[in-house]
Amino acid sequence: MKRRALLASGLALAAPNLARAQGSTLRFVPVADVTVLDPFFAGPDVTVQHSNMVYDALYGLDRDSQPQPQMAAGATVEDDGRRWRITLREGLRFHDGTPVLARDAVASLKRWLGVDVFAGKIASQLDELRADGDRVVEFRLKRPFPLLPYALAKPATYPAFILPERLVAGGERGRMAEVVGSGPFRYRADERVVGARVVYERFAGYVPRPEPGNYMAGGKVAHFERVEWRIIPDASTAIASLQKGEVDWVGDIGPDHAPSLRRDPALAVQIQDFIGGEAILRFNALHPPFDNPAVRRAVLPAIRQSDFMTAIAGEDREVWRDRVGVWSLGKPMSTDAGVEAMAGDLAAAQRLLRASGYGGEKVVVLAAGDYPSLFAVSQVGADLLKRIGLNVDLQVMDYGTQIQRRASKAAPSQGGWSVVFNWFNGHNRYDPAAHLGISPGWVGWVPVPEIVALRDQWFEAPDLASRQAIAREIQMLVWRDVPYIPLGTYYPLTAYRRGLEGVPKGGVTFFNVRRVT
Repeated sequence: MKRRALLASGLALAAPNLARAQGSTLRFVPVADVTVLDPFFAGPDVTVQHSNMVYDALYGLDRDSQPQPQMAAGATVEDDGRRWRITLREGLRFHDGTPVLARDAVASLKRWLGVDVFAGKIASQLDELRADGDRVVEFRLKRPFPLLPYALAKPATYPAFILPERLVAGGERGRMAEVVGSGPFRYRADERVVGARVVYERFAGYVPRPEPGNYMAGGKVAHFERVEWRIIPDASTAIASLQKGEVDWVGDIGPDHAPSLRRDPALAVQIQDFIGGEAILRFNALHPPFDNPAVRRAVLPAIRQSDFMTAIAGEDREVWRDRVGVWSLGKPMSTDAGVEAMAGDLAAAQRLLRASGYGGEKVVVLAAGDYPSLFAVSQVGADLLKRIGLNVDLQVMDYGTQIQRRASKAAPSQGGWSVVFNWFNGHNRYDPAAHLGISPGWVGWVPVPEIVALRDQWFEAPDLASRQAIAREIQMLVWRDVPYIPLGTYYPLTAYRRGLEGVPKGGVTFFNVRRVT
C-alpha cells in the first residue's frame, strides 16, 4: 500500500507508538467465518454481526424493544396513518465519502421489502415508497401500519440496513461488488484472508447520535481504530488464545470451557443472548420425502429437546431449557401449548413413518462442522432420523458452504438438501412478524397457508390478549404442519478479557465497546 493511501485509511502509525497501536485494536474470534457479506441474502448471525459494523438503519431497537430513530432525525405521520415521512439526519456519509441520500434509503428498503417476513407485510400494504428530495423517505400506504418503525428497527434477519443505491439497484442478491455502508466501521477488503482474518477500521466520518448507547439505538461509538476477526475453528485453540492474551474476546464458548475461564481473574464470562437462541430442524418441502406432511409429522414425536441441549451444554440447566415452543421463551407470545407432542417416543415415530408412505428416499442432512454447537445438534438429529427409519446421508461442510447450499432448490440428489439444522436468535422468533420458521418463503419453502393467514390476523389484532391467542393457534398449527421443529433454547456464553468494557448482552456488536486497562 502506498503511503498516501495508508494515511488516508487512518492506519498510519509512528514507530514509537506500537504499544498504542496494540491498544487500539480489538481482536475477536467469531463462531465462524463470514462468507456471506450481503445483508439481504442469508442472515446468519456472523453476517448480521458484520453488517452491524458496516451499515446503519433508519431506526434501532432499544433494550425495552422500542424503536428509536437512528439514521432518521424523526418522522411525521399524516393522512390518518397512511403516509409516513422519515427525515434523514444531516451529515450522514457512506464510507466512500458520498452523502447518504433518500434515494439510497429507498433503493435499500425496496430490496429489503422483497426478502424479510415483516417487510413483506408492509409491501402488501404499500402504494408507493419514494424519495422526496435528498433527505425525506416517504411511505404511502393503503391503510395505517403503526408497526412500521418496529419493522425498520428489527435487529435480526433481516435488518433494514441502508446501502448506496448503486450497490442494491439491480444487483444480484447474494453477491456484493463492494462492501460500503455508513456505519461506525469500514470493511477492509484488502486485508481479508478467507478462513483466517476479517478486518475493520473505524470510520472517521461516522457521527454517532448524541444519546447514550442503548442496545441498537442511541450513540454507536467506535472506540477502537481496528477490529480484527481471527477465524479459529477449533474451540480449544480459541480459548487458549484468549487465556494467553492473543485475542481479546471469543464470541461463543461452550459451557464445558466456562468453569475454567471463570476461575481466571483476567477473564469474564457472560450470557451472549439474553433472550436465548433456539436450535431448530428445518425441512425442505420442495422434494421427497418432506414434501409429504405425514413424513414431517412422523419426526415430531421422536424429538426430545433435552437430548439436543445436553449435546451442546451437558447438564448445566442454567444455560438451556427444554419443553420450548415456537416463540421466544418468557416473552409475550410464549406458550407451552402442544409441546407434549415432542415426547421422545421413537416407537410412535416409527409407526407414523411406516404409515406415511415414505418410499426410502435419501435424506440429505447438511451439517456445519466448524460451528461446534450446530454440529453437535446435527449429529444428534441425523442419528435420530436414522433410528426412526429414514435413509440418512449426513454431509459435513463449513458453515459458509452450508449457508450457500441451503439456498439451493435443487433435488437432494443434485446438490440440494432435505434437512438443515440452524439457530434462531431470540429476536428471530419473538413474534409472528419476525419468525422465519413460519414463513413459506424461507429456505425449505414449506407451504403453510393457514399459518400465514393467522399471521396476517396477528398484525391486525386490537390488543395483546388477541395477539397472544393467535400466537397460540399458530403454534398448534406448527405441530400439525411441521414446517420446522424447535429443539430447545440455549443461552450462549461469551468470554473476554476484563480490560474490555461495554461487551453487550444482547448479541455481538462492537460499537460502545472500549478498553479501560
